[in-house]
Amino acid sequence: MQYTLRGIPEEIDAALRERARAAGKSLNEVAIEALAEGAGVTKAPRQRRNLDDIAGTWKADKAFDEAIADQDQIDEDLWK
Repeated sequence: MQYTLRGIPEEIDAALRERARAAGKSLNEVAIEALAEGAGVTKAPRQRRNLDDIAGTWKADKAFDEAIADQDQIDEDLWK
C-alpha cells in the first residue's frame, strides 16, 4: 500500500525536512513519526502544555471592565 500526501503547507514541509536533516533520517521516516506522534500512537507519552506559569496572573483593569460593560450594554440595546 502506498500513500501520497499533497498540499503539505510550506511551514510543515520545512519543519519535516529540517527534522530529517538533523536526525539523519529520510523525509518519509520523519513524516511517519510526526503522524504517529500527532495520532497519539507512539510509545512516548504525549506532551501537554502545563499552564501553571500563567495561572493566577489576572490583573484587574478598570478601563477594560468598563469597556466590556459598555459593549454588553450596546449588545443588549441592539437585541431589544
